[in-house]
Amino acid sequence: MAHRPGYGRPAAPRGARARLMAATDPVALRSERAMAFFNVAFTHSFAGHFSALRVPHWGLPDYPGDRPLVVLANHPSWWDGAMFMLLLRRFFIERQAFMPMDAAALRKYGFMRRLGVFGIEQDSPRGAVRFLDTARQVLANPRHMLWMNAPGRFADVRERPVPLAPGVMRLPEIAPDALFIPLAFEYTHWTEKRGEALAAFGPALDGQSLLALDRPRRAEALRDALAATMDRLAVDAISREPDRFLTAIEGGRGMGGLYGTWQYVKALARGQRPRPDHAAKTPTG
Repeated sequence: MAHRPGYGRPAAPRGARARLMAATDPVALRSERAMAFFNVAFTHSFAGHFSALRVPHWGLPDYPGDRPLVVLANHPSWWDGAMFMLLLRRFFIERQAFMPMDAAALRKYGFMRRLGVFGIEQDSPRGAVRFLDTARQVLANPRHMLWMNAPGRFADVRERPVPLAPGVMRLPEIAPDALFIPLAFEYTHWTEKRGEALAAFGPALDGQSLLALDRPRRAEALRDALAATMDRLAVDAISREPDRFLTAIEGGRGMGGLYGTWQYVKALARGQRPRPDHAAKTPTG
């Protein structure tokens, strides 16, 4: 069966470019055992820094299983990469995911190649070609996902217009059958010592529909979809109402340390159930 232009089996690269791709092929290097191990490690680290990972009920992912997905997230924090892993293992366990990362940074964390991460040279024509080649290879499989920070740099959640890296708008050209998913992150403190990590998935944009737009209008459509998801998540963040969210990971509670231990012992001495939450009312009966 013939493949549609820009989708399906990519043309075989030649020479040095082919050797480079073979040595850094993210599909071949990815290890499910490593994914499972680092999910445990990342979850433990997350729980030590946050009260919870929460997803609003309207922002839970629900997408067809027979099309490749491109997840385009905002980039407010260092934690975003770990959030990719945590969300992937809780909501897309049946899919294989891949993520671009600055090549210089990846050289310091080589183990991440086993997690589907592939290196990209920033601000380089060669790097742009390499990114598109790898993205085409990944998205040729309808069970694959590409996760990336759409701005290509750190950007505050209030920055408008939402920044968009130039290569993002070219992705519909190499994978028109993909669905493009906006993903909003926000990190805030409510009533606990540790912060709240919030994430929300927005409605999918169809790759074929995006391809029908010229690049400026395509960029505007992607930018608007991400901004709309970010704005809606901000409303829930401001509400400080956990009931609006599904709690994907329960993190640490209370003050911790010596003060937390003292509170725990005091509650037990009074015959009360220890309640480390700062906002919780200690029962008197």
